[in-house]
Amino acid sequence: MSIQKELVDSLFSQFGESDITRLSIREVGRLVSQIEQQSGQEFIHMEMGAPGMPAAAIGVAAEKEALELGLANSYPNIEGIPFAKTEIARFAKLFINLDVSPLNCVPTVGGMQGSFAALLAAGRTDPEKPYTLFIDPGFPVNKSQLHLLGLPFKSFDILNFRGEKLREKIESYLSEGNVCTITYSSPNNPSWISLSEQELRIIGELAAKYDIIVVEDLAYCCMDFRHDYGKPGVAPYQPTVAHYTENYILLLSASKIFSYAGQRIGMIIISEKLRTRHYPPLKNYFTADTLGHFIPYGVLYATTAGTSHTAQYALAKMLKAANDGEIDFVADLHPYGEKARQMKEIFVKHGFYIVYKDEAGDLADGFYFTIAYPGMTSGKLMKEFLYYGISAISLAITGSENPNGLRACVSFVRFDQIPLLDERLKAFAEAHDQP
Repeated sequence: MSIQKELVDSLFSQFGESDITRLSIREVGRLVSQIEQQSGQEFIHMEMGAPGMPAAAIGVAAEKEALELGLANSYPNIEGIPFAKTEIARFAKLFINLDVSPLNCVPTVGGMQGSFAALLAAGRTDPEKPYTLFIDPGFPVNKSQLHLLGLPFKSFDILNFRGEKLREKIESYLSEGNVCTITYSSPNNPSWISLSEQELRIIGELAAKYDIIVVEDLAYCCMDFRHDYGKPGVAPYQPTVAHYTENYILLLSASKIFSYAGQRIGMIIISEKLRTRHYPPLKNYFTADTLGHFIPYGVLYATTAGTSHTAQYALAKMLKAANDGEIDFVADLHPYGEKARQMKEIFVKHGFYIVYKDEAGDLADGFYFTIAYPGMTSGKLMKEFLYYGISAISLAITGSENPNGLRACVSFVRFDQIPLLDERLKAFAEAHDQP
């Protein structure tokens, strides 16, 4: 099966961009949708990092209950409703092994608002230290947020700096004295690598040494399926830099762990040290200079005036069910891992290779993986895939320095499409002289 090259090229040209790798994730989705409509061929969608399973039923029922209770006519507390704050703190203890007060937990409009608030706040703490350091590859919209805020950033690709090599690389940036924040995700979007305990310890030690705030994105919390993180209060626990430093802000989201993306509900967990710390430069932007007051009342209030009351209620109910052991949200997510396992085997069988792996050499099966094809740049591969009804995004927009890779997301690929993926990749390989 192949799609007419002229059709794909014509539709792509309408975006006014000669380099396909420069298209945003949403633009790629739009292009693929247009190709599907005009060609009549269904794509194997690997471009969008969106949940591919139904939203947690407990959350849906809870939000209906909240509406019936009349919560829709009430403004929630800017810092979050007590029910949600309590369950976030319990979740932190039971699944991350982190002792925090509900005061340190603030619901946000998805993880996206959480990162916006954390990066904005950190970037205002010291005028001599305005830079955020990204450990890439990463979610490209975080850089867009800093562009909008007028805040500068630096970044490097972790590919060749795993283990102890990470220390020297990070320190080469921090020693310049102008970095306020280190940020990354683990498990990682787009590569699905997970930072090791050694690497997290290194980041924590450097954060203390240079007085840096670490913004750790745990959007895929507990989704490294090589370990059973799904039993509340029972080791092993989700690894985090918070075990090695008090200078942390954690970002979590219901979008992936509960498939509750549509209601835009996430949460910030901030350390007690940072919550109560005074940063006098914050008074240039707000009446208070403590970070724990600035984030909810300075940033969240000025952007959305809080988080949906009913979505907070749903979040609290879902977290409570997980905390009480009534649901195993990690087990519910295992189909992502099984799809990734099957898909990676097919890609490798047809001559592709996995770009990013973990320090030990393996890679968990999960939400994403990265692939490349010998002799092809990411732009050429991305474009060629469209002729075979396959869509993915280039690693170029994620901060990767590898010129050949694509990110594949498994969430929208149905199990019944996996044989079709095999067929299309076989045709692709035969057309490109691979056995």
